[in-house]
Amino acid sequence: MSLGSGGRSGIGIKTDGELTQMEAAGRVVARVLSEMEKAVAPGVTTMDLEAIAIRECREMGATPSFLGYRGFPAAICASVNEVVIHGIPNRIPLKEGDIVGLDYGAVLNGWHADSALTVAVGQISPETQRLMTVTEDALWLAVKMVKPGAKLNEISASIQRHCERAGYSVVREMVGHGIGRSLHEEPDVPNYGRPGGRGIVLRKGMTFCIEPMINQGGMHIATLPDEWTIVATDGKPSAHFEHTVAVTSTGVKVLTLRPGQVDRSKA
Repeated sequence: MSLGSGGRSGIGIKTDGELTQMEAAGRVVARVLSEMEKAVAPGVTTMDLEAIAIRECREMGATPSFLGYRGFPAAICASVNEVVIHGIPNRIPLKEGDIVGLDYGAVLNGWHADSALTVAVGQISPETQRLMTVTEDALWLAVKMVKPGAKLNEISASIQRHCERAGYSVVREMVGHGIGRSLHEEPDVPNYGRPGGRGIVLRKGMTFCIEPMINQGGMHIATLPDEWTIVATDGKPSAHFEHTVAVTSTGVKVLTLRPGQVDRSKA
């Protein structure tokens, strides 16, 4: 869920024990997303996926981070086609050729993790597949840059550069965020920025969510009357991928890797 830090002061540094707690929350998020991903098919509704998320989370002894957060009415964000983010689950069946962004957070023993992926519904067009591939590649490009001494603005700039070179638009209003005891902490993690300059310097123990939200068409977005669902105003598809990461002494640790997912930060 992309809302930014909300003006909280200070970037929290987690101890090794606290990172272990966050990694446990990350395993919950990873399992839930994996189970939802497997269930996506024509005819399935996003409310069906919501039910899977609630069941899996309960079985692992965790609590959904999003449900009731600032009034959000569901455990997952399910964003179909031109919906950029914060789509509310409904009973409309998914169709062949759709894409659906699945965004999920969980809290376990007081620690949060948050992750997202965009999933194809059956066969999709090559153009839409390319959008998804470029967006996910941008996420991993950014994740691989995370290490002590790296500058956050350089990481943000890498996402913008990669996606704009591919002909896509970066959503400006919605950003990644710090995470830990709260779902949204400092720092904000934009998907655009200027390389160089001062910027926030990463330190061991920082934890945050990197989450490119990339539009096939223009960058402009609008919020629907439900006050949550954010759409691309030109009606073209949007893709969203996210991981919770921790800065380690030597680089980065991805806390929300799904079962069987390749850790491309090590490639």
